[in-house]
Amino acid sequence: MDRQRRLFSLTSLLLLLLVIVSACGNSQNQGNGKQPTAGNGMIETLNAGAFGGGSNPQLNYHPFSATSLIPINAGYIYEPLMVQNTYSCNVVPWLATAYKWQDPKTLNFTIRDGVKWSDGQAFSADDVVFTLNLLHKAPALDTNGLWTSLNTVSAQGNQVTLKFKGPSVPMFEKVIKQDIVARHIWEKISDPVKYIDEKPVGTGPFLADSFNQEQMSLKRNPSYWQADKIKVNHLVFHKVGSDQVENLKLARGEYDWNAMFVPNVDKAYVARDPKNNHYWFPAGGEISLGMNLTKAPYNDVEFRRAMAYAINRDQISQKAEFGYVKPASQSGLSVPGQESFLPGSIPNKGIFSFDQKQALDILTKAGYKKDSNGKLLGKDGKPIDITFLVQNGWTDWIQAAQVIQSNLNTLGLTVNVQTPSPEIVESRRAAANYDMVFSVHGGSCSMYENYEYLDSRVANTVNYIHHKNPDVDKMRDQLQQAVDPAAQKKVVAQLAQYSYEQFPDVPLWYGANWFEFSTKKAVGWPDANTPYAKPGDVLLILTHLRQNASNSTGK
Repeated sequence: MDRQRRLFSLTSLLLLLLVIVSACGNSQNQGNGKQPTAGNGMIETLNAGAFGGGSNPQLNYHPFSATSLIPINAGYIYEPLMVQNTYSCNVVPWLATAYKWQDPKTLNFTIRDGVKWSDGQAFSADDVVFTLNLLHKAPALDTNGLWTSLNTVSAQGNQVTLKFKGPSVPMFEKVIKQDIVARHIWEKISDPVKYIDEKPVGTGPFLADSFNQEQMSLKRNPSYWQADKIKVNHLVFHKVGSDQVENLKLARGEYDWNAMFVPNVDKAYVARDPKNNHYWFPAGGEISLGMNLTKAPYNDVEFRRAMAYAINRDQISQKAEFGYVKPASQSGLSVPGQESFLPGSIPNKGIFSFDQKQALDILTKAGYKKDSNGKLLGKDGKPIDITFLVQNGWTDWIQAAQVIQSNLNTLGLTVNVQTPSPEIVESRRAAANYDMVFSVHGGSCSMYENYEYLDSRVANTVNYIHHKNPDVDKMRDQLQQAVDPAAQKKVVAQLAQYSYEQFPDVPLWYGANWFEFSTKKAVGWPDANTPYAKPGDVLLILTHLRQNASNSTGK
């Protein structure tokens, strides 16, 4: 698990977003289950993990800067047009109350009335137009890449209209999460890229309070447009220490919530306070077994189908991922969160059971035979020898590959696990110079991006299996133009069905969104029972938290 431990500092840095890099494990576990009853009082302070700013953080809340104390799109001070529950992909109106696609190139938003900036001035559609045009004038600030597709932005009353250069429906997820800044503040800034935002003026639920090299504090915005939903007076974020130190601080109750990898989380964290300590590791992206589709036997759909049955995903979970991960769906969707996109014709949510007899039967029927030594032969009569490339140092993936090696050896396949540097693995898979590799894809609410790895027109660094099918390319084109959610789901269902039937790769387990939380002070955290948000959906979480009724002091 060395790879996951190395990811800890990055995961902590992004804690303000409570976002993951979707490349680790998944579990639906949540510690001790049901949360306590909510009270009506205020929570004085909640302590969380890291603030942003890198190795030498400075006083700067710039909403578009990678070195800001609050990472981009975090939502604490600056807010977006809409918020997405990235577990189910449902969209919640925020600074915009509604949206409508007039056509695949024209998107309208209705801007909320009655919102004020933290300095008391009124928020309006002009602020939205100004912000988007600011990103055009200063491309370094366009961190969501909006102007790769945008053409013009305009406002009439409380209506904002975005016109794109071409069909751009998949840009919706990027547009709605864009933080909006105050025109009356930012239009006076001569160089918005280099600007140091020491006294931020936002529409969000919190205000800048204090900062030093050890901690950052935010205080509740009493004039927030949803102030009645914010029951926390202060949020305090802390400088991150070593993995061992951070795990100890979590176990001692110094954090009310965090997002870190914890070995044996039930013993190390939950058991310290079973009543209040919980965790939930919802699914992120899929870690999949990719096969080189440019050569045999990997270009044979029946061989790939057999691989879906041949691998013991539960064994991978136990031996490589501390039991935190669950099998991934062959559909390419993140289930159960994205189950609404799944066609009804796919059984068991697209998850394959471990069945080596079934795998061998499929191979036999497809014309694969064994020699006198029990070695599986290709259709050319030669033994099948597989080179499996895994990034050096990514210990959990190496352990997973060893499980696969053992599973496939049992079938009569010879698997050689090689561990070159990550750079070499990347270059070899781009050049189609490999047999098997792991890769991560999916897990987001942009179905256009989730299935990008199947598009024959994209770079080989994305289409890592060298997949080619014009019909799939057309399906992605249809997603660019499908303005109606029902039409979008219809196309996604087709892509899911294709993935389930054709096995372009074999999803194995989901990446984890690490999330540990205490109900000692606050209740209403998202969990497997109430997945109203993923751990990264900060604004949804903050508007749901309530005081623990048994802790009337809120401290």
